[in-house]
Amino acid sequence: MKILSRFFPNTSFSRQLSSKLRLLSLFVIGAVLSGCAMVGPDFTSPTAPLSDSWATEADDSLRTTSEQHADWWRSFEDPVLNSLIDQAYQQNLDLQIAGLRILEARAQLGIATGNLYPQQQSLTAGFGAAGASKHGANTIGGDLNFSESSVGFDAAWELDFWGKFRRGLQAADASLLASIADYDSFLVSLTAEVARTYILIRTLEERIEVAQANVIIQRRSLEIAEVRFDGGLVTELDVQQARNLLANTQAIIPTFQASLRQAENGLAILLGIPPQHVDQLISGPEVIPDVPVSVAIGMPAELLRRRPDVRQAELLAITQSSLIGVAKADLYPHFTLIGSVGLRASASPLTRIGDSDHGDLFDSDSVEYFGGPAIGWDIFNYGRIKNQVRVQDARLQQLLVNYQNIVLRAAREVEDSLAGLVNDRQQLIFLQQAVDASQRSVELANLQYREGLVDFQRVLDTQRGLSSAQDRSTETRGSVALNMVGVYKALGGGWQIRTGQDFVSAKTRDQMAERTDWGGILTDSPTSPAEKPVNDSWRAPDW
Repeated sequence: MKILSRFFPNTSFSRQLSSKLRLLSLFVIGAVLSGCAMVGPDFTSPTAPLSDSWATEADDSLRTTSEQHADWWRSFEDPVLNSLIDQAYQQNLDLQIAGLRILEARAQLGIATGNLYPQQQSLTAGFGAAGASKHGANTIGGDLNFSESSVGFDAAWELDFWGKFRRGLQAADASLLASIADYDSFLVSLTAEVARTYILIRTLEERIEVAQANVIIQRRSLEIAEVRFDGGLVTELDVQQARNLLANTQAIIPTFQASLRQAENGLAILLGIPPQHVDQLISGPEVIPDVPVSVAIGMPAELLRRRPDVRQAELLAITQSSLIGVAKADLYPHFTLIGSVGLRASASPLTRIGDSDHGDLFDSDSVEYFGGPAIGWDIFNYGRIKNQVRVQDARLQQLLVNYQNIVLRAAREVEDSLAGLVNDRQQLIFLQQAVDASQRSVELANLQYREGLVDFQRVLDTQRGLSSAQDRSTETRGSVALNMVGVYKALGGGWQIRTGQDFVSAKTRDQMAERTDWGGILTDSPTSPAEKPVNDSWRAPDW
């Protein structure tokens, strides 16, 4: 109102317009206050199909105490593994994409927030001229040259009577939190995959060493057989059998080496580096990391709070629940406030002295305005709106069932990993006994063969048994470590390392800021589903 008084002091128009705008403001306030109802369902968390205890928790190595397992890989006490996971967190390209999706969701939330305010606001200005030739103008007895200039402001505001835009804001809020949960879920998988690949590399390195050690033993036996054959003590059969066993053992090594190279290539992708750089990162003792003696598995209900994929499934359902309200609002009338205020002046050769011309554009007599409420109602839509509501409701039901399915899968992953861990540990005890017995058998068989007490077949059998037992023992030790990683992954540990960190690196933020004005979105402090409440009728679950 003060602005109008400055431009049009002491004019009856400014007093009339101010009065009308006050009435319009009261109408707007009343409309906004009355628009407190929201159509559509309020979200209710679905029932989680979980047992009260684990099926495998009776083992002495499993503790039901609660732990977050934020940096579980450090329990292996392997500095190389710690370094690899730190580097993967900083450089993995897929994780960077997940972080950028969070920025996208933040921008989408800004759009949803803006819909609560006048949806159309525009400044306009224009100048136009029209004219006719002299002969054309004379045919109607006048000069048709004419020009007009104008400036103005137009606005339209669809009021949120039915909560359409507030439901949209809820959906955008939940979608943002879902994108953060997706980032956390990928981080859980990333840390586990780096550890799994590293353990696989160390396992293959040990299996190669075992095979090479057996090649030495078997080559020595071949030499003994050749000496005895040359001395006429045995037939050529002993020599050929020794060569056969040696060649088969040697043939295993290239297979292991190929698998090792492939595992190193996979690790390079996880670290976001070329494969040629992996070797220097994994230099060190080529041994399988030691597995912790025990692990805290907590209770099944803790999966709902710790596992990001379970949180994400619920947040996606919350998003969809709000979209039902957005669709249902279209069944009811739309109330809109529209308004326009501006200045207009025209000029022509017929303009008399004292009449308007372009110089009078900012005069009080050049003001024109329009404003008032409007209503629209899509009454004849042939079932399109109702069916759109049904579509959104069916999608919600799918997500609710999907949530229960993900909870069941999470519990299964824990049970599978626990079963594998417990049984592989038991198997490893027996395999180590088999290795000890096989080593003693080889020693005795070689001694007795040199003395001519047993035939060469006994030597071959014991050496073949030793090679198999050592390889199986090494593979099982790797399997124990892999199952331990699987337990930590299934329990949802590892995502906590990003707490307090940015989702996008400073370098990426600088690149994006050079292209686009991101405002505060790029510099907002990180949040999480546990820290940020969502709008109005619901809050984020207590994770």
